[in-house]
Amino acid sequence: MTVHFKTPGTVQDESRGHAALQPARRDWPIGGGFYRAAGKAALDYMIILAALPLILPLLAVLAALIALGGDSPLYRQRRVGRGGKVFHILKFRTMVPDAARVLETHLASDPAARREWNEKQKLCDDPRVTRLGRLLRKTSLDELPQLWNVLRGDMSLVGPRPMMVCQEKLYPGQAYYRIRPGITGLWQVSDRNESTFAGRAAFDTEYYHKLSLKTDLSILVRTVGVVIRGTGY
Repeated sequence: MTVHFKTPGTVQDESRGHAALQPARRDWPIGGGFYRAAGKAALDYMIILAALPLILPLLAVLAALIALGGDSPLYRQRRVGRGGKVFHILKFRTMVPDAARVLETHLASDPAARREWNEKQKLCDDPRVTRLGRLLRKTSLDELPQLWNVLRGDMSLVGPRPMMVCQEKLYPGQAYYRIRPGITGLWQVSDRNESTFAGRAAFDTEYYHKLSLKTDLSILVRTVGVVIRGTGY
């Protein structure tokens, strides 16, 4: 059976202040298969519930450290999910309060940074990121609150990296829309800092076609190595 998701017209990225146009209506076919349909979600729940005794104290400690800076430790941001549905992602706060202004000023004064941003939609040396935030990003611990998104059904532990609404027009692929975005994924454990933003579509397509219990377990194991090496930014 094929399931179709329909998406609304225009949505606003609250945290960035950018409007992004989406097609008024789109149909994205979702493939079948037991693991894709039910087993994947069951694996997510089992892993999260088993890890909660370790994760909850870590979440509390990290939230307290971030709160010492005077801001709420968590923030919500609109992201594009399966079928083009927009949802609010949860993350630990890693940036200064006036991040949008800092980024705009930095890109206007640094042509190399502007080229890097246009190509990758991220910066290796990002002036918006706090000292603690830099550590959280390197170890990917800023992503831990997204476990709530997984439990809600917005995301999966493994899947394409969830993109911001304002980035959707830059994304050339379609596989992204057929599966739930993930906390980790093939792109994150393969080429997270080197590929272009558009190049992520190739990883998403490859993952979509290889999606299986074996693939997800392999990516989860590789993610542990990525976290230990601290290669994120």
